Amino acid sequence: MTDQQKAELAALAAMSDDEIDTTDIPEVPMDWSKARRGVFYRPVKQQITLRLDADIIDWFKLTASDGKGYQTCINQALREHVQRESARISPTT
Repeated sequence: MTDQQKAELAALAAMSDDEIDTTDIPEVPMDWSKARRGVFYRPVKQQITLRLDADIIDWFKLTASDGKGYQTCINQALREHVQRESARISPTT
Protein backbone atom coordinates (compact mmCIF):
# COMPACT_ATOMS: atom_id res chain seq x y z
CA MET A 1 0.00 0.00 0.00
CA THR A 2 1.14 3.48 -0.74
CA ASP A 3 1.53 6.08 1.99
CA GLN A 4 -1.43 7.98 0.53
CA GLN A 5 -3.67 4.88 0.70
CA LYS A 6 -2.60 4.24 4.29
CA ALA A 7 -3.40 7.87 5.19
CA GLU A 8 -6.84 7.60 3.57
CA LEU A 9 -7.61 4.39 5.45
CA ALA A 10 -6.45 5.94 8.72
CA ALA A 11 -8.69 8.97 8.08
CA LEU A 12 -11.67 6.71 7.35
CA ALA A 13 -11.00 4.66 10.47
CA ALA A 14 -11.08 7.84 12.54
CA MET A 15 -14.51 8.84 11.14
CA SER A 16 -17.84 7.67 12.46
CA ASP A 17 -20.04 5.65 10.08
CA ASP A 18 -22.37 8.64 9.61
CA GLU A 19 -19.50 10.83 8.41
CA ILE A 20 -18.40 8.48 5.61
CA ASP A 21 -19.84 9.35 2.18
CA THR A 22 -21.17 6.17 0.61
CA THR A 23 -23.40 7.76 -2.04
CA ASP A 24 -21.22 6.40 -4.85
CA ILE A 25 -21.72 2.85 -3.53
CA PRO A 26 -25.35 1.76 -3.83
CA GLU A 27 -26.63 -0.33 -0.96
CA VAL A 28 -27.36 -3.90 -1.97
CA PRO A 29 -30.45 -5.25 -0.23
CA MET A 30 -29.93 -8.69 1.28
CA ASP A 31 -32.66 -11.01 0.02
CA TRP A 32 -32.16 -14.43 1.57
CA SER A 33 -35.57 -15.78 0.48
CA LYS A 34 -34.02 -18.08 -2.14
CA ALA A 35 -31.01 -19.12 -0.08
CA ARG A 36 -30.39 -22.82 0.36
CA ARG A 37 -28.55 -24.21 3.33
CA GLY A 38 -25.64 -26.57 2.81
CA VAL A 39 -25.24 -26.05 -0.94
CA PHE A 40 -21.49 -25.46 -0.71
CA TYR A 41 -20.85 -27.75 2.23
CA ARG A 42 -18.89 -30.82 1.29
CA PRO A 43 -18.08 -33.15 4.17
CA VAL A 44 -14.60 -34.62 4.21
CA LYS A 45 -14.66 -38.10 2.72
CA GLN A 46 -12.40 -40.88 3.88
CA GLN A 47 -11.72 -43.85 1.66
CA ILE A 48 -11.98 -47.17 3.47
CA THR A 49 -12.40 -50.82 2.65
CA LEU A 50 -15.68 -52.13 3.98
CA ARG A 51 -17.13 -55.60 3.58
CA LEU A 52 -20.88 -55.55 3.03
CA ASP A 53 -23.23 -58.40 2.15
CA ALA A 54 -23.64 -58.76 -1.62
CA ASP A 55 -27.43 -58.50 -1.45
CA ILE A 56 -27.15 -55.15 0.36
CA ILE A 57 -24.82 -53.76 -2.30
CA ASP A 58 -27.08 -55.11 -5.06
CA TRP A 59 -30.11 -53.42 -3.51
CA PHE A 60 -28.38 -50.05 -3.35
CA LYS A 61 -27.13 -50.40 -6.92
CA LEU A 62 -30.63 -51.33 -8.14
CA THR A 63 -32.32 -48.46 -6.33
CA ALA A 64 -29.75 -45.85 -7.36
CA SER A 65 -30.35 -44.15 -10.70
CA ASP A 66 -28.58 -46.19 -13.42
CA GLY A 67 -26.49 -47.89 -10.73
CA LYS A 68 -24.60 -44.64 -10.19
CA GLY A 69 -24.37 -42.97 -6.84
CA TYR A 70 -25.05 -46.11 -4.86
CA GLN A 71 -22.17 -45.33 -2.51
CA THR A 72 -23.74 -41.92 -1.82
CA CYS A 73 -27.01 -43.71 -1.02
CA ILE A 74 -25.20 -46.04 1.39
CA ASN A 75 -23.54 -43.03 3.02
CA GLN A 76 -26.92 -41.29 3.37
CA ALA A 77 -28.49 -44.40 4.92
CA LEU A 78 -25.64 -44.62 7.42
CA ARG A 79 -25.91 -40.89 8.21
CA GLU A 80 -29.67 -41.20 8.86
CA HIS A 81 -29.04 -44.18 11.13
CA VAL A 82 -26.40 -42.26 13.09
CA GLN A 83 -28.74 -39.28 13.49
CA ARG A 84 -31.60 -41.50 14.72
CA GLU A 85 -29.35 -43.32 17.17
CA SER A 86 -27.78 -40.08 18.39
CA ALA A 87 -31.22 -38.64 19.08
CA ARG A 88 -32.26 -41.85 20.86
CA ILE A 89 -29.12 -42.01 23.00
CA SER A 90 -29.03 -38.34 23.98
CA PRO A 91 -32.49 -36.79 23.51
CA THR A 92 -32.62 -33.00 23.62
CA THR A 93 -35.46 -31.69 25.76
